[in-house]
Amino acid sequence: MRTLTGTYIKLRALEPEDLEFLFQIENNESFWEVSHTQTPFSKFLLKQYLESAHLDIYEAKQLRLAIQKKDTDETIGMIDVFDFNPQHKRAGIGILIHPTFQKKGFASEALQLLITYCFTHLQLHQLYANITEDNTKSLQLFQKQNFKQIGIKKDWIFHNGVYKNELLFQLINE
Repeated sequence: MRTLTGTYIKLRALEPEDLEFLFQIENNESFWEVSHTQTPFSKFLLKQYLESAHLDIYEAKQLRLAIQKKDTDETIGMIDVFDFNPQHKRAGIGILIHPTFQKKGFASEALQLLITYCFTHLQLHQLYANITEDNTKSLQLFQKQNFKQIGIKKDWIFHNGVYKNELLFQLINE
């Protein structure tokens, strides 16, 4: 079973060539709210990150994969496994698609591939996602993949002078 390759996209490990894409994404202030970032990243720091990206998920407790279009090999986004806990067989998931490639089904396919990978190869029992209640694209994406809202964190995110509620979604492999 090829769990990291879909019909239109494939998930792959980060490469040194991803430095420019990573630099653009990490320094795009419109993404800082969801990434909990407050300061820009230098290319030097991102290059160091890429050099350590080869660490095993069991060591790093996280995994970032590039989302690449199969027909052009163009990197269009990233998908993360974070807060990986092998003892309790759970992890968080985050996804970011470059705005140019949104609303084309790529995020849905990438998320489905990652879910299959996590349940099959990492043998996880559950995945979760934290999504602000005004992020309708992400809410629809995760609900489409059968994530269920299990909680709400009131006034959890403070962004641009406003507190936002963050919703907690969970998918259990039954």
